[in-house]
Amino acid sequence: MALYIMMTNLTDEGRKTVKANPHRIKEVNKEVEAMGVKVLAQYVVLGQYDFINIVEAPNNETIAKVATELGSRGTLQTHTYAALTLDDFIKSFR
Repeated sequence: MALYIMMTNLTDEGRKTVKANPHRIKEVNKEVEAMGVKVLAQYVVLGQYDFINIVEAPNNETIAKVATELGSRGTLQTHTYAALTLDDFIKSFR
């Protein structure tokens, strides 16, 4: 499975949803996993983004589908990046 970093910003509607029901975040994680993406780590951050998620997906098509599905709800916007572990990067030079 490939690694991805998903940086997320809540919209105004998303902030209202989280404030009213903070557990919704974990419900969304379950929905993401049902679409074939495993959430490895999730952080709430201060600064340009609201959340940083480290996820695994079988391919680009799956992660693109998840990003589109989540974004279509109007509660968040995502920026998703393919990632390599440092060890995999080093191995690529052999």
